[in-house]
Amino acid sequence: MTPPLADSPIIKDTMIPDALQKGTTMLKMTDGKKKAVACRIDPDEGRILYKSSKDVTVPIESIKELRLGKDTRYYRLQFKAPEDYEERWITIIYIVDGTYKTLHLVAETRDVFQQWSLALQKLYAIRQGLMSGLGDFELRQLVWERQYWKGADEEGDQVLDFDDVERMCKRLNVSMTTAELKKLFTEADTLKRGHLDFTQFQKFAKVLKRRPDIESIYAKLCTTNGGKFDKAAFLKFMKEYQKSQLTDSELNDIFNKYTGSSSTSPNEPSDILSLEGFSTFLVSKENSAFSEQDRPIWQDMSAPISDYYISSSHNTYLVGHQLVGVSTIEGYIRALLHSCRSVEMDIYDGDVEPVVYHGKTLTSKVPLRDICIAIAKYAFVASPYPVLISAEIHCGLAQQDKIVDIMTEVFADAIVQAPLEGRPQIKQLPSPEELKGKFLLKAKNLYVTAQLAAAQAERLAAKAAESKSAAPPTPSSSSESSENDAEVILKEGVADLKEGVADLKKTWKKFSGGEEAKGKGEKQKPKMSFRLTSLLVYTVGVKCHGIDPDVQYAPEHIFSLSENSVNRLLKANIRDLVKHNHTHLVRIYPKGTRVNSTNYEPHRYWAAGCQVTAINWQTFDLGYRINQTMFQRNGRAGYVLKPEALRCPEKDLLSKRTQHFFDITIISAQQLPRLRDSRGEEIIEKSIVDPYVEVSLHIPDWSHSPFLPESATTAGAKYSPSTDATTTTVSSARTVSFRTPAVKDNGFNPVWQEELCLPFDCVGDMKELIFVEFIVRQQGQSEDDEPLGIYCVPLGCLEKGFRHLPLHDAQLSQHLFSTLFVEINVRDNV
Repeated sequence: MTPPLADSPIIKDTMIPDALQKGTTMLKMTDGKKKAVACRIDPDEGRILYKSSKDVTVPIESIKELRLGKDTRYYRLQFKAPEDYEERWITIIYIVDGTYKTLHLVAETRDVFQQWSLALQKLYAIRQGLMSGLGDFELRQLVWERQYWKGADEEGDQVLDFDDVERMCKRLNVSMTTAELKKLFTEADTLKRGHLDFTQFQKFAKVLKRRPDIESIYAKLCTTNGGKFDKAAFLKFMKEYQKSQLTDSELNDIFNKYTGSSSTSPNEPSDILSLEGFSTFLVSKENSAFSEQDRPIWQDMSAPISDYYISSSHNTYLVGHQLVGVSTIEGYIRALLHSCRSVEMDIYDGDVEPVVYHGKTLTSKVPLRDICIAIAKYAFVASPYPVLISAEIHCGLAQQDKIVDIMTEVFADAIVQAPLEGRPQIKQLPSPEELKGKFLLKAKNLYVTAQLAAAQAERLAAKAAESKSAAPPTPSSSSESSENDAEVILKEGVADLKEGVADLKKTWKKFSGGEEAKGKGEKQKPKMSFRLTSLLVYTVGVKCHGIDPDVQYAPEHIFSLSENSVNRLLKANIRDLVKHNHTHLVRIYPKGTRVNSTNYEPHRYWAAGCQVTAINWQTFDLGYRINQTMFQRNGRAGYVLKPEALRCPEKDLLSKRTQHFFDITIISAQQLPRLRDSRGEEIIEKSIVDPYVEVSLHIPDWSHSPFLPESATTAGAKYSPSTDATTTTVSSARTVSFRTPAVKDNGFNPVWQEELCLPFDCVGDMKELIFVEFIVRQQGQSEDDEPLGIYCVPLGCLEKGFRHLPLHDAQLSQHLFSTLFVEINVRDNV
């Protein structure tokens, strides 16, 4: 009898009790309801199963978060469940069919809870480890064998007959005739018993997964080195093909690792890399296509915070539609656990304390205090660097003071504060290192807004007088639709404001409601709590009055631009925007009228140095994927140092414009996943897939004329220009794409050997702001349908040579066993 996965020597500490595999009774909790259900764990196939009104499967790799015991209190209180449930409560947050789902279970006893808790945490850790790139070959192989063995052994008799094997191969998308498959089965059935035990199954699987594409590469490398693959051949391969920057000593260590583990015969020389060792190396972390994602925090974190891109979320409180979605703490927890460093909240008056929701919509409300508690708990789990809380405050004075009370109580010394009077002048923004473990509140300071409006009015009046114009030109400004305070101020009388600027307290009284607005029918100015300004230190929200050199902003001033507003600046004044972003933070947010919460492509704005590009994390589209890929860099700190061209104006690197070709050979794919239904179950009934691969370069708008030679379009390149946002479409950058032909009836090991060449231009050598996306699709599939697999990576971080790309689903969960094998090169246009 084959030992289960949990008893393997590799993971021998992961013991799954028989009781959990057979099933225990749990209370399934929903809002206002509870129901007893039978729940069990299948450790081999990596699933949680329970029977409610229907059979439900939760694949462990689809789990995004486990919460246990007191960490589930928010839901226990929300469901009005008894307090003693808390110590036995398990919350599982997972994705099925592109949608976040939440499963709440309460164990009958504390002992059963402990068993479930330990089992889930261990199995979850194993799967998450396998879903963080490639590597762990032995464990990955064992998990594969156990998963497909268990899935094929429907009778549970610990052997597989031919029908079992044929059914498994159908599930695997294997392209073989019954006769070919029968031949392999017979060869594996060495005892001629008509079935395979687990050891024979392992041998069968090894033959089934044979890689002729790698065998061909290995044979070629041996041929060019006198018929053997020794250390000299390996070093040559790494330097010439893989363009490795490692030292000879480091390469020697890698060579020794894979020769030591790959010897299949006692007579085989230990200084020869076998085919098995070479194959294992090619799918290892040492040969990762995106090596930077495996590195800890390595960038210099001591530069001013304006020198970094900051992982940012938009409408963080929403987990669905902008008009009718649910406001919850989940959005904050989800974002923070993925290293998001800028979260948003729209704060309104509540019955007792302020609440957060999307104003003028049907979205639900959540107490500000609950959100702050969640932020405090999860803020620095994934990254130690500062969290920016971007708030739109719509409260009256009394609840503005409550905002201060709540934040200082919950965040304590971690929230940055400054005295109300006698503040020292800020000459330069602090660094992420200096702000470690801190919260920064960003909100509009109406007093500062008034100062800037008065100064702007004075400039406009001077220009009008100079040109003898009857009416001054409209200020060049962009911000949130709700941020219209400057216009209100101007309407209420510029002269009064000029007089008030000299006397801070007098002006402050005016803005806090101490003086009544003069004139009948005038719009009442918004009121602001004087205490609130103590929390606005390095991120003081102001309105944008343009980026003309005549407009002076303090280093701590941050304004917000809608995507279309910044698009206009990119076309008209990108140099000044880049210059402004050397010393100031700028926030970009999605067009508000696009209520389906789709995302712009953020690298379009990163290329101008904009740091805080807010993304709807509840929408899994291209903008989301680019954002997540960018912040896999630098140890997932949530801060990525901007390219040198955007940090060092004295070097004038932005004047360097170059043209290149991205050469990519799509060699093969390995075990493409089957699509799943709405319950998370694989769809087996449909025919074996006919896959093709589309490769796209997403390029910022850093020149008016893209590099697109006629040879590329003749060869089949598809070019899409950049676009601005509409009520239904997003702002996009340029795209150049190619696609391969489809391979018929093979989703297990399709081979293309298709050479593609994608042209691109670059400014300042900022290749890390160009993103490459590989999408594997089924022939005839609509672009709106979920693809078979996706891989996205910054071009400047993509390693050259022969690489395996781990494939993900549309929500960026990695498929455990699916890869795309490619050869990569970048060359200059000379």
